[in-house]
Amino acid sequence: MTPVQRRRLMWVLIVLLAGGLATTLVAFALQRNIAYLYTPAEVLRGDAGNQERFRLGGMVVKGSFQRAEGALEAHFVVTDGDATLPVSTSRILPDMFAEGTAVVASGRLENGRFIADEVLAKHDENYVPKEVADKMGAAHTKHDVPVPAVEAR
Repeated sequence: MTPVQRRRLMWVLIVLLAGGLATTLVAFALQRNIAYLYTPAEVLRGDAGNQERFRLGGMVVKGSFQRAEGALEAHFVVTDGDATLPVSTSRILPDMFAEGTAVVASGRLENGRFIADEVLAKHDENYVPKEVADKMGAAHTKHDVPVPAVEAR
């Protein structure tokens, strides 16, 4: 092998190593920032595992919303038709948040209660985010929360 061939081989190996390292770092960064969506039944069944952060999707149970006068701390219950899970948040809720509407909350599970860092809501009860509707199924009607049809995009 000539010195020129040896130098080219070294450059090829360095480029391959750098590319592999960059790919590995990107994969780790993306994996750490992914937040999977689970329904209350999946969380209570243990499907969420020991994930530090995930998303909870479902419908806010009518009559479950509680907030002290002048406080940011809010408590409500989310259901998927099979199970319910209490949710707490100290963040500002969106204007469209209401009982009986679909919500997706990002946060963590702590002592059987979901602590939400972010709550997203849709005001029209005829719309449920596709991910939530797929997980909840069209047949659930427990807890006075029918699963509406998914709106076409």
